[in-house]
Amino acid sequence: MNEEGRGPSAEPLLALIGEHWESIRAALDDEQHALLLTRLTALAEAPADDTMAVRRALQGVRLALRPLPFGHPVRVMVDGSRLMAAPPGPAAVTEALALLGLMTAPDPEPPGPAPAGPAPAGPAPAATHSAGGGDGRGPDPLLREPALSAAEATARCGGVPPSELIRLADPPNGDRYPRFQFPAGGGTPHEVVLEVNRLLLADIDPRGAASWWLGANTWLGGTPVSLLGLLPDHELVGAAAALVEGE
Repeated sequence: MNEEGRGPSAEPLLALIGEHWESIRAALDDEQHALLLTRLTALAEAPADDTMAVRRALQGVRLALRPLPFGHPVRVMVDGSRLMAAPPGPAAVTEALALLGLMTAPDPEPPGPAPAGPAPAGPAPAATHSAGGGDGRGPDPLLREPALSAAEATARCGGVPPSELIRLADPPNGDRYPRFQFPAGGGTPHEVVLEVNRLLLADIDPRGAASWWLGANTWLGGTPVSLLGLLPDHELVGAAAALVEGE
């Protein structure tokens, strides 16, 4: 921490991403890696003199790093510090441009296979199927969480659900709204959930917001969803704000 008790500036975080980009790529699946590249692109394209635009883009990068495993150096920095000690400047945008060049560079061509004779005839391997789709990664854990259908969420909200609610796309079954966002006995969404979701940009990154609620949180000492209604609302909001940026 610096002398003001604030977290490190944005540039060290971006530099650490560059230092560990190979292990980041190995830890993220294709969808997560694509999201990180999208967020870095948004940062690289942000007007360097527009502090709020750069902060918002940095927030997106930070959230895209949440799927990294606990103990990864970049995840440690993301979890244990605030995003910046001072308003980000042009260096953050420049660093993002350098990262994009590094992370999108083509992989070196692997050596070709050694010549081999004809393979012996035999039965074709049995096809494998995944309940989570054809990518072999298994069922989507976020879609296994209890949720309301779009119709149920609309009924609870008395109309179109607000954009702050986490809405997860589930093509076979329709959109899903994680149930924790609503009181167990019925009623409209928790106000603190809407407030936190606004900070986490749930309208543009619902998976990242859902992962924050359902994942372990070192600031709170547990998963935020398990502490909903037990901790004062301002502590949940503060933990989300600490992830995004500190004022």
